[in-house]
Amino acid sequence: MDKSKRPLLKSKRSFRRRLPPIQSGDRIDYRNIGLISRFISEQGKILSRRVNRLTLKQQRLITIAIKQARILSLLPFRNNKKVERKGSISRTTRLRTRTRTRTRNN
Repeated sequence: MDKSKRPLLKSKRSFRRRLPPIQSGDRIDYRNIGLISRFISEQGKILSRRVNRLTLKQQRLITIAIKQARILSLLPFRNNKKVERKGSISRTTRLRTRTRTRTRNN
């Protein structure tokens, strides 16, 4: 069969359009904590625009709202929960033990 005479086959992959994270009725405001908290990471950082899938204008408004909510103590500046890795020692502990062994050997 000649390449030019092949029937065009449609892609079998279906494309599901993602819903926008902010609906048209949602107000981006510092008081809307439920909406704002979706755009903050577990550490309390503001997520990037690519991750959020927001427009530039929406990201600016979200950032301003998050900062205002933080100032008014509606949101924490950072998450104070310590994330511990299993089976590893913190870097500072390793450094302390290294310096102790060096001083004892000298």
